[in-house]
Amino acid sequence: MGETFRSLINNGYFHKLIIALIIIVVLFVLGAIILRYHVEGETNMPFYLSKISVISSSEGIDKPTTDTKWAFDVFQSNDVFLYINKNEEYGKVEAIKSVDITNIQFEGNNKDNIKIYKPDSEEENSIFKYKEENKVDNIEYTGDLESNLKYLMISNQGGVIAFRCSYDNLAEYKSNDEEINHQELLKKAGIIEENLKAKITFDLSINLENGKQYKSTISLDIPVENVVEQGIASKEITDLKKFVFKRVNN
Repeated sequence: MGETFRSLINNGYFHKLIIALIIIVVLFVLGAIILRYHVEGETNMPFYLSKISVISSSEGIDKPTTDTKWAFDVFQSNDVFLYINKNEEYGKVEAIKSVDITNIQFEGNNKDNIKIYKPDSEEENSIFKYKEENKVDNIEYTGDLESNLKYLMISNQGGVIAFRCSYDNLAEYKSNDEEINHQELLKKAGIIEENLKAKITFDLSINLENGKQYKSTISLDIPVENVVEQGIASKEITDLKKFVFKRVNN
């Protein structure tokens, strides 16, 4: 028996079989790790996306008129707020260099009417203003000591960033009423909510001062349900497991 065993282990084919088995096990383990990372992404980031808030509303932009008291171009806006929190259990001190929103794309019947606006730096009473210079394709928030939406700054220890996703010039509405309730403009202009439904997709990148970069693709349905009937509607998204962050730079 012992002689047979020694003969077996000295056999070249046996050695090759053992090596092949080791390679198979290693490849299996590596494949499992890669698959898990693909599904779960980074599980211990220094900063993480904790919440997304979307506020959908209507707005009328005054325009010249000669035959009625009021005339408006009707817009439907969706203000998106992204909350970036510090991971208190990370164990190391890190700082945000910037947070980028890039590769913005739309799906929907009226996607060509959708525009992206950054916060307005001059408006005192609101975050966003419909100006040509505020229309953007990408947005970068720079890390700073404190957050300031209007100047596109986020605290280097976490904060809130925002942008507006707007249906521009949906319709014209004219009226001789004494007062106009802007929250009723979508309904009065005959806008059908089904025609507003769209999906916005974008890449969200959290870039650190040490060169590390974490990126996820975010997708949101707009507008918030019942915005036509209610005039303003909002929702908060806290279940963010489907938005997987992966490290781009080590």
